[in-house]
Amino acid sequence: MKRIPEQQRNAKIRRSRDVTALSRLALLLFCGAVLAGGFVFAAKQHFAAVQYGYKSENLRNERKKLIEDNQRLALEKERVSAPSKLEPAARNLGLQPATAGQIAKAEPAKSSSPEQQQEVTETENSAKKSATR
Repeated sequence: MKRIPEQQRNAKIRRSRDVTALSRLALLLFCGAVLAGGFVFAAKQHFAAVQYGYKSENLRNERKKLIEDNQRLALEKERVSAPSKLEPAARNLGLQPATAGQIAKAEPAKSSSPEQQQEVTETENSAKKSATR
């Protein structure tokens, strides 16, 4: 049974392309791609924000821990450097308290030029005058 005749006259007829339909299809594909790209970009931004939130929380906890350690170490330093702790430690090392004869007043350095010597004496005199007032 042959339904299609072998010699058909309209077999060579072709449809003309609908340019407006193709342009609408291209526009629709472009808009869909832009929309999908926007969603991908928004998702990437959201996940990056969440990740930065976790990082900042970790850094905040680490900073809090470091501040506590710093306070603990400062307290320990004050406790160790207290005079009541230093004196026995110094005696264990063989150190003794200084006597009055061991304490010397620091003298200003002698300068070679007479101008510098004059400046030193002027500053000493002005210091003595201000101390007596």
